[in-house]
Amino acid sequence: MTRSVKIAVIGAGVSGLVAARECQRESHNVVVFEQNDGVGGNWAYDPRTESDPLSLDPTRETVHASLYLSLRTNLPRPLMSLRDYPSLRSGHDPRMFPSHEEVLRFINRFAEEFGIREVTRFGTRVVRIAREKEGWVVESLVRGSGSVSREIFEAVVVCSGHNSVPRTAQIEGIQHWRGFQMHSHNYRLPQPFRNQIVLLVGYGPSAFDISQDIFPIAKEVHIAVKDNPFGVKYENVIYHDMIKCVNEDGSINFQDGSSIYADTIIHCTGYKYHFPFLETNGIVAIEDKCVGPLYKHIFPPALAPWLSFIGSIRTKLNKPNDVDLNIGFAYPKSKLIQTNPTN
Repeated sequence: MTRSVKIAVIGAGVSGLVAARECQRESHNVVVFEQNDGVGGNWAYDPRTESDPLSLDPTRETVHASLYLSLRTNLPRPLMSLRDYPSLRSGHDPRMFPSHEEVLRFINRFAEEFGIREVTRFGTRVVRIAREKEGWVVESLVRGSGSVSREIFEAVVVCSGHNSVPRTAQIEGIQHWRGFQMHSHNYRLPQPFRNQIVLLVGYGPSAFDISQDIFPIAKEVHIAVKDNPFGVKYENVIYHDMIKCVNEDGSINFQDGSSIYADTIIHCTGYKYHFPFLETNGIVAIEDKCVGPLYKHIFPPALAPWLSFIGSIRTKLNKPNDVDLNIGFAYPKSKLIQTNPTN
């Protein structure tokens, strides 16, 4: 019979909720820490944006969510479901590719049905996790309390997501460019870009969605991509090779020899893995978009099974010459296959 242990689950998004349910099914004592006021993680829309549009200022007040108002899933319902909890469909949004509101409704139903809310401490931010003699020390701060609480757990499951700390493009001359810059993390609505010339850097899901969101009202939408198979103009959406440099007069030069003047650059360049609360004395390395080494993309071998990461789809493997397989991930038993809502 499995021994019951006390487990801290960090984050009440999809990863955290499923991990909490599976641990409870094995009769473990689970506590979920969630800094927001509800479940859903990055699927919970927040109209706020950060004070620094590029999210580079370390003193800024951070906003966890990266959802824009128009976002819909880029995978169909069957792939957004749990094997034993399959139906996302409801009378609110019956489409095969539903809105983020529909996904959040599904997540809330899951949390209610399996009693995850009762073991979740909302409004509680984890500030430090470290391995000490007595076990894993978890220090947390309840919003508005001003004092840090300290608690011992036998195991920790990190489910805090990876769509909150933006990566920006390195562009020659950008420090002198006079236009407005932002990261897609801080995009919510198309209205601020009415009659503007907008350049999107990158062409992942966020760039595609944002380009479609703003092109009806923008003057022009330009997209800079690493590999430009398009070479065409679609209505007022124009594709280019990557940026060569930008200039003080507001012009932007591309590697294909073209140039434009733009009002705004939106960096749709993805996110970094970021676990500032976690101390492992170098056993786990967190470098930009990689975490590791992790066995099965979940367990650091030297700390298994007492520390695990759920949803780290890019991991650093043990051997220096190994290639990151960058495969998708599935949760044990539940087999949840989860799409990233943003680039």
